[in-house]
Amino acid sequence: MSYRKFRKGGYRRPKNNVPVNIIDEADFFEAWVYCLSFKKEEVKVWVNENTLYITGKRTPENDQPNFLLQEYPIKSFERVFELSHRADQAKIVARFEEGVLKIKVPKLVEAASDMQEVTIE
Repeated sequence: MSYRKFRKGGYRRPKNNVPVNIIDEADFFEAWVYCLSFKKEEVKVWVNENTLYITGKRTPENDQPNFLLQEYPIKSFERVFELSHRADQAKIVARFEEGVLKIKVPKLVEAASDMQEVTIE
């Protein structure tokens, strides 16, 4: 691997490739989006038609170095996830902690599948 190859072809990570970890717990899903160089005001999260959208956009400082290799987005990112049928879309919450956006998606309480006797009044 030489520096010349990086300068001519330039390996660059796609803008939608910010690292994301997803946790599946008994009563919720949680996504950790690693948007380290972004401020809370520069990140947007919304749900539309059973799909979770996460975007970030910022104006980089003028004194950015001329990177030889750039694996982390400087200007923008976008991630899109299809939500499970078990996701409670109305109760999704997000918080921003030290450059990590944590999005918690509660799961719906599933209807009991066992037969239950109904009392007649």
